[in-house]
Amino acid sequence: MMTDLALAVLLGAGLGLGCWSLMSLTARWGARSLAERVAPYVRDVVPAVAMSGAFPGAGSAIVRASWLQARDRLAGLLGGGAAIERRLVQAGRDGGALRFRGRQLAWGLAGVLGGALCVIVLALAGVLTPPVFAVPVLAGLCAMLMCSATLSAAARRRAARIHEELPTVLEFLSLCLAAGEGLLDSLRRVAGAGTGDLPAELRVAVVAAGTGSSLTDALVEVSARLQLPAVARTIDQLVAALERGAPLAAVLQAQASDARESQRRALIERAGRNEIGMLLPVVFLILPLSVLFALFPAGQLLQAGIG
Repeated sequence: MMTDLALAVLLGAGLGLGCWSLMSLTARWGARSLAERVAPYVRDVVPAVAMSGAFPGAGSAIVRASWLQARDRLAGLLGGGAAIERRLVQAGRDGGALRFRGRQLAWGLAGVLGGALCVIVLALAGVLTPPVFAVPVLAGLCAMLMCSATLSAAARRRAARIHEELPTVLEFLSLCLAAGEGLLDSLRRVAGAGTGDLPAELRVAVVAAGTGSSLTDALVEVSARLQLPAVARTIDQLVAALERGAPLAAVLQAQASDARESQRRALIERAGRNEIGMLLPVVFLILPLSVLFALFPAGQLLQAGIG
């Protein structure tokens, strides 16, 4: 009975998905709404999230509204919008917290569907037990946690790359300043010549400075957006030197030296952690096996002598 029910659910889900795919291709169900077609031309008064099309190429407006409502409820339930915004900026990803919550919701639904398929497969195999029914919920939660962990890992990787690029960028800036260029021209040269993550952030500051913002405000905005201690310390020193009239080349050389030293300390600490990590298999795997190989023949000889 349970096998027939699982087979019926599987076939019904396949039929429903096929019918929905066919309906989404029709002009009435697959067309974009009037608000989505007009939104790109009224960018100043329409939020970017509304223009993104949270359910691109979807069917009816009812499904799209349900999706947005579920995403908003998830965002309100989990909260942490400021932290998500910070991680998105540090990871270099576009979109706000609502778009990330929508992606997290999609991951959760995919996990639930995968867990449901596993339950159906187990039911068809005849090994279905009551605890198996919790698999879809656990799979959905794990998928949502994995989405958040992926964003955090991307933010950490990009922050590590920015820390590695910081000494080189500061030395390049100090060379440009020592050659007689101004700070804005030096930043423009470094941002144009560099291809990393930090030059990309400097390009944002150069564009902001070229469109009416002051250079100090643009640099402070980059520091506030990234929220990385090394970058914030460097920008604070640079802004203070600009306000007090200190030689910028010397300040940047000192900051580059400090960044190199900090990078060297971080490398030594990482080497120490890796050394401790390498001891774990030696202590828990290789050493017990060595002791076993040494004692096993002696034990066999003792047993043979006693026998």
